[in-house]
Amino acid sequence: MSISFDKALGIHEQALGFRAQRAEVLANNIANADTPNYKARDLDFSAVLAAQQDKTKNGTFALNMTNSRHIEAQGLGNGDDTLMYRTPMQPSIDQNTVDAQLEQSAYAENSVNFQASFTLLNSKFKGLMSALRGE
Repeated sequence: MSISFDKALGIHEQALGFRAQRAEVLANNIANADTPNYKARDLDFSAVLAAQQDKTKNGTFALNMTNSRHIEAQGLGNGDDTLMYRTPMQPSIDQNTVDAQLEQSAYAENSVNFQASFTLLNSKFKGLMSALRGE
C-alpha cells in the first residue's frame, strides 16, 4: 500500500507556502515605508488558497507551461494574480500608501498563522512517522 502525502497532509503544505509568500510581500511593504510613490501590496490569502484548491485535481496541481520545452512540474503556483495594491487609509504627500502600523500588524498576524500551520503540518508528519513505525 502506498502513502499519498497529498492526501495525508491536505492543503496545509500549500497554505504554509502561501503564508511564506505573503510574509515576503508584507516585509517588502515595511522595508519601503519611506520610499516615495511606493504602493503597498498584499496577498489575499483566502483567494489564493481557494484558487489553488480549484486548480487541484487528483492531489496534483495544474500548472501552466509557457514554453513547450519547459519541464512539467508539480507544486505551488504563485499568487501573483491575487497580489493587489492596498487602498490607503490616509493619503500621504509623497504618494506612498504604506501604513507602517497596519503592515506590522498584518505581518504579526501572518506570522502567528504561519506558526499554527507549521505546527499542524509538523503534527501530521509525526502521525505519519508513528504509522510507519507501527506505534
